[in-house]
Amino acid sequence: MPREPLRYRYLFEQMVRRELRQKYKGSALGVLWYLVNPLVLMGAYTVMFTYVLKTRFEPPIHDYALFVLVGIVTWNFFQQAVLGAATSLLDQGALVRKALFPRETIPGTVVSVQLATFVTILGLILPIVVIVHGSLSGWLILLPFYVFALFVFALGLGLGAAVLHAYFRDVAPILGAAFLPWFFVTPIFYRASNFPGAAHHAWLKSVLRWVNPMAPFIEGIRSVTFDGAWPGWATTGYVVAMSVGVFAGGLWLFRRLAGELAVVV
Repeated sequence: MPREPLRYRYLFEQMVRRELRQKYKGSALGVLWYLVNPLVLMGAYTVMFTYVLKTRFEPPIHDYALFVLVGIVTWNFFQQAVLGAATSLLDQGALVRKALFPRETIPGTVVSVQLATFVTILGLILPIVVIVHGSLSGWLILLPFYVFALFVFALGLGLGAAVLHAYFRDVAPILGAAFLPWFFVTPIFYRASNFPGAAHHAWLKSVLRWVNPMAPFIEGIRSVTFDGAWPGWATTGYVVAMSVGVFAGGLWLFRRLAGELAVVV
């Protein structure tokens, strides 16, 4: 069983290529369209927090628009990967019923395609961030590590969501609803340490940073890109433990329930 995915790696590669072609087929701008949404959100939240609400962060966040952009791009990858994986088995129901192959290949393809988009967008915005903000440092070499850890984390959640949604069709809608409040309690347009109100409620810092599993991933990626600094052992250890644990749990759940997929999809 452990060697089975390796036997089907050619199938996986072809599925990823097909998804990428379909994703950008007929689009003049291609992957650039996936930069439009983060840019619009960046502009909206920058105006809202800087000029409308006049939020004052301590310490101040310089180049706030770029700070928000890195967080939004990272969050978008995670959200789209998990939600896309959740419905993937039903979307490919005909293939599941007709062919014999590792079923985890299907949600894995969806998350991998989103990873390719995420990496491309990072490649577009990263030079702007490090040049404008002046955050170029040797710690940038750790960016692939944190991106990979987030990919593994999203893949684990995607596997679990995909197989559960195949049996219980309410899973994907519930996830879609849950992502909105999750977005606002994730340190995307603020740091976990300077969340508005955290100064008066110190417990909020711990909740926002450690109870929310996405917070350390956002902080890790933003530390090495926007801050030009290492996020520290605590954040690094957290993302490693969380990504490995969630992936192992998601894969176990998927394989435990995969036997009846050809029937339920």
